[in-house]
Amino acid sequence: MNHVSIRISGKVQGVYFRASTKEVAEKFGIKGFVQNERDGSVYVEAEGDEESLKQFVAWCHHGPLHAEVRHVDLREGIAQGFTGFDIRR
Repeated sequence: MNHVSIRISGKVQGVYFRASTKEVAEKFGIKGFVQNERDGSVYVEAEGDEESLKQFVAWCHHGPLHAEVRHVDLREGIAQGFTGFDIRR
């Protein structure tokens, strides 16, 4: 199980980024969570097999229709054993 932390910056709040991220994560079998940050970014922790994570991260570089992703910061980490994918407030 691979684990990544992703911080996505740009016009990423108020464009259904979290809901879209959950849909895409579930499509690829990714576990973890997504949440809005006070600085206007979106933070994601994601776990899955290497190929699924690669596809998920690729999606994060553009996000949903009305998003304008300007920067994606990606860090590998230690698997936390998430059992689903949640939207956190």
